[in-house]
Amino acid sequence: MQNEVWAADTAFMDSLCGEYRRHNQIDPADYERYQVKRGLRNPDGTGVMAGVTQIGSVMGYYVQDGERVPAPGKLIYRGIDVEALIDGFVGEGRFGFEETAYLLLMGSLPTRAQLEGFQALLNHHHALPPMFTEDMIIKAPSPDVMNKLARSVLALYSYDDNPDDLSLANQLRQAVGLIARVPTIVAHAFAVKRHYYDNESLYLHRPQEGLSVAENFLYSVRHDNQYTAEEARLLDLCLVLHAEHGGGNNSAFTCRVLSSSGTDFYSAIAAAVGSLKGPRHGGANKKVMEMFGGLEADVKDWADDDAVRDYLARLLRKEAGDRSGLIYGIGHAIYTLSDPRAVVLKRFARKLAESKGMLEEFELFERVERLAPEVLLSVKGEEKVVCANVDFYSGLVYKMMGIPMELYTPLFAVARMVGWCAHRIEEVYQPGNRIIRPAYKAVAPMRTFVPLDQR
Repeated sequence: MQNEVWAADTAFMDSLCGEYRRHNQIDPADYERYQVKRGLRNPDGTGVMAGVTQIGSVMGYYVQDGERVPAPGKLIYRGIDVEALIDGFVGEGRFGFEETAYLLLMGSLPTRAQLEGFQALLNHHHALPPMFTEDMIIKAPSPDVMNKLARSVLALYSYDDNPDDLSLANQLRQAVGLIARVPTIVAHAFAVKRHYYDNESLYLHRPQEGLSVAENFLYSVRHDNQYTAEEARLLDLCLVLHAEHGGGNNSAFTCRVLSSSGTDFYSAIAAAVGSLKGPRHGGANKKVMEMFGGLEADVKDWADDDAVRDYLARLLRKEAGDRSGLIYGIGHAIYTLSDPRAVVLKRFARKLAESKGMLEEFELFERVERLAPEVLLSVKGEEKVVCANVDFYSGLVYKMMGIPMELYTPLFAVARMVGWCAHRIEEVYQPGNRIIRPAYKAVAPMRTFVPLDQR
C-alpha cells in the first residue's frame, strides 16, 4: 500500500532528487584541501587512533622507517593469540565459544568452575521473554533477518525491568542476556521469514538445556532438529573466530560511539547490528557466495586458470557480477600476507569439503585466492599485498553445512555480540569517558534569507 502511495508521487519525488543534486555537490578536492581523513583512515591506510582497549587487537603489518611492512596476520583476544585459544579447546575436545565469551567479557580465562557457572547462566537465559516471539517477531515479519534482529534487540528494552541502569552489575546482566538470547531471536526470525516470505511451514523450536550455543543454533534452525557433532564443532569454531576484531571495526566503533553518549545497552547494540548488515562489513560473506555463484555458472572448467583469471578481470572491470568492480573476500584494511581467521577456516574447510564431496568447489576458492592478487595488478595496477579475508571462506563453510545464505550475516552477529558487549562495557567504564565527537568541515557558503514570495 505504501509503495502505491509513493508511486503516485513519482514526479514530485523526481523533482526533489533533482533539487537535492543541484544544492548538495561537494568538491572532491575539499577532502585533500582540508586534510580530511576519509573513513577515519590515515594517508597510509592505517586507522586514526580513537581510543585504547584491552579487549582485542589485530595485527597485519609492522612499520619500519616509516613504511608499512607486510606480515602474517594475528588476531589477539585479551592478549591470547586466537589460534592458540582454538588449539587449546579443540585439543581438549571442548566447545570454545562460551569460554571465549567469558574471556572477552571478563578479561581472563575462566577456571573450570567459572566456565561451568557461565555456561549455566547462558543456558538459563536462552529463552525469550513471554510472548516476545509472538509480539515482536511473528506480528511484523521481515524479509531480512538482520533487520528483524536489530528491531528485536531494541525491543528487549521494553522487557527489561531496569534498562537504563549503568552499574557494572546491570551492564553484565544485560550483556549475558543478549549473548544468550540473540541466537534464539535469529532462529525465530529466520523461521518466520521462511514462513511468510518463502511459503514454508512454520517451525519454532525452544532452546534446549545443556547444549552449547552452536548446538542450540543448529537444533533451532532445522525442521528436524538434527545436526552432526562435526557440524556443531565447526560452527562453534566459526563463532569463536567472529567474536571480536578490535575496537576500530565499523560495528564495534558504532557501538562505542553510541555508548559514549550514555544511551542504553540495547540502543548501542541495535546500532551495531545495523552496521554489520552492510555489504562492506558483515554482509560481505553473502556477497562472496553470490559472486562465486556467477563465476561457477560462467566458467565451465573450474580448473582452468585462464578462464578463472578472465572472469576475475571482468569483475574488476565491472563487466560481470554485481558490477561493483570488487572481488569480494579479497583484501583487508589491516591484514596483508594473511588473515588468521581465513587460515584457520580454510584448514577445516578442506576436511569438510572432502567429507561432503565438494572438493572441486573448495579448490575453485583456492584458485581464486591464488589468482586474485595478480589480476588486481594486471587490471588495476595495484601492487598492494592482499590476502583472502574471513568472509572468503566462511560462506563456503556455511554452505557445506547446509546453512541458508540469509543466515550468514546473522550468524556473524550471533558471534560478534560478545565483542560488542565487551566494547560497550569498556567504553562506559573507561576513565575520563567522553562523548565521541569528530569534526566535519563545513563548506557551504554563507547566504542571506530570501522571503518566500521572492524566491
